[in-house]
Amino acid sequence: MSEATGRGPAGGADASPAAAAVLIGPPGAGKSTVGPLLAAELGVGFTDTDAEVEQVAGKQVGDIFVEDGEPAFRELERAAVARALAEADGVVAVGGGAVLDPRTQARLAGHRVVYLETGFAAAARRVGLARARPLLIGNPRAALKILLDQRIPVYRGLATITVGTDDREPAEIAAEIASRLAAQP
Repeated sequence: MSEATGRGPAGGADASPAAAAVLIGPPGAGKSTVGPLLAAELGVGFTDTDAEVEQVAGKQVGDIFVEDGEPAFRELERAAVARALAEADGVVAVGGGAVLDPRTQARLAGHRVVYLETGFAAAARRVGLARARPLLIGNPRAALKILLDQRIPVYRGLATITVGTDDREPAEIAAEIASRLAAQP
């Protein structure tokens, strides 16, 4: 498979395993928390593409941004998402900004994409605005607002299922997603 062609129904590649669900959403949406719970509920594995990037790079995402720059991180991220979508048959959580890449958007076509919808206040509370989030350096509240304004239309456009996460427990969110996935053909 080449970087340009994608995979699955949208890319016309052979029938490799399809992810049970792909979780998307902004920082603080709960992808890394809900993902393992959903995977356990479905009896499948869990892949977090940010963790995959860190494993390949041998350093934290924040360090990649600082030491290598955002373009280097985005290239590692694009490759990690491509690998996960091609190989994983469980739940895949992709980094919040991965969906901005047109090649990643094309790869997500044909997958069951779950948008973990989170309002600004809940995202700010969960992110803590004190944790090391590379794109929230400087004025974190303003940066988070800009980030959400830019990404929300993309998340909504890619989603086959949207689940609100504000003021909800991760296990409740995972159970709702599992139920809605089971209702889909």
